[in-house]
Amino acid sequence: MAKPVVAIIGRPNVGKSTLFNRLTGSQVALTEKQPGITRDRLYHEVKWAGREFILIDTGGLDLHGTGEISEGVREQVELALKEADILLFLVDARAGLTITDTEIAQVVRRANKPVILAANKVEDFKKQAGLYEFFQLGLGEPIPVSATEGLNTGDLLDQLVAALPYLPEEDKEPSLTVKVAVVGRPNVGKSSLVNALLGIERVMVSSIPGTTRDAIDIYLKKAEQQYMLVDTAGIRRRSKIDLPIEKYSVARSFKAIKRSNVVLIVIDALEEIVEQDKTIAGYADKQGKACVLVVNKWDLIKQKTLPFAEKVKQSFSFMPYAPVVFVSARTIWQIDLLFETINEVFAQGNLRIPTSSLNNLIQEATQLNLPPLRKGKRLRIFYATQNKVQPPTFLLFVNEPELMHFSYLRYLENQLRQAYGFKGTPLRFILRKRSKNNKKRYV
Repeated sequence: MAKPVVAIIGRPNVGKSTLFNRLTGSQVALTEKQPGITRDRLYHEVKWAGREFILIDTGGLDLHGTGEISEGVREQVELALKEADILLFLVDARAGLTITDTEIAQVVRRANKPVILAANKVEDFKKQAGLYEFFQLGLGEPIPVSATEGLNTGDLLDQLVAALPYLPEEDKEPSLTVKVAVVGRPNVGKSSLVNALLGIERVMVSSIPGTTRDAIDIYLKKAEQQYMLVDTAGIRRRSKIDLPIEKYSVARSFKAIKRSNVVLIVIDALEEIVEQDKTIAGYADKQGKACVLVVNKWDLIKQKTLPFAEKVKQSFSFMPYAPVVFVSARTIWQIDLLFETINEVFAQGNLRIPTSSLNNLIQEATQLNLPPLRKGKRLRIFYATQNKVQPPTFLLFVNEPELMHFSYLRYLENQLRQAYGFKGTPLRFILRKRSKNNKKRYV
């Protein structure tokens, strides 16, 4: 069933993100007393009373705010108004009716969508006389809630579900979703790249570093393949992180890497590759994620030379398996190639080698190049099997695990990659001790 969409709308600091987290049962949206924390719109599925819908959290709407960020938030709210089937207009019962609430109500009415009015931060549900002033908005009776305490949110969900439209069923079952995290230092063009992949201005783009604060999940279908793109906050060096809200954002960026299938490590072609770029890539590698090195802003480089590509490979020599794709998010150059690469490394990360083929390869590799002697003993590999994907993980039964030298393990990895590819994905090996009397012995 195609899922209807509900968008939370309201002025800054009325508790939209807190309510979003409460209704979704998650901590997806950042919450802070400082207004203006949510800048992009966030999506999350909600299940209630047998129905499912997509809930959108939007930035606080300030119709008279100036500056690039305020204008960007207004654009995002306008897009949410167009996407939504139902609007959840949230006001602050503690602060009472404001001029901004009245102005937003006019915007909501012009959207010509069903509206549910909710009054947040209600402290005493027995005394609701203060809510009567919200009838002036002309949007019906306000539903009192306390998002922080979770009070009356069940009644709010009941009303939302009752108002949900029934949408036609989709013809095909959704294919396996590829979860793609877009990560990198601030201002390397991550949000621009996400918009280029989507083909629309889905996330805010600004020259001001730190515009993206939440890790934003965005769903996309292309050529029958479903993707979930995660635009993340720019990851700066720990010593450069000052605000608590930025610490939360960076933590969410790392969490986005952990739950992804493919990580796009975005590098700015106009800047030198620095240690922080390697740190971010190293974290993705450590988590065993399929990776693509994406060099953005390539259209702005006047002298495009092969040595630059070699420089990228040298800088990330600890992950030689990762392909490098040069793109321009601004001009959409090579975006289709990037999609092809994402699909390829995702498939390679899910590649399984039959046990018989794997053992034949290990046998040939060990006969061609005997494991070196260590302290008078030689490593013997009795049996091998692949026990995991994402990343492909191989279990080797040996006589003494401590006899395995990292250089020989790298040799075995190279033999596997030469035979099967494994482009874009790290490989993992687990060594287990097994009796040398076992019949399945190679060397």
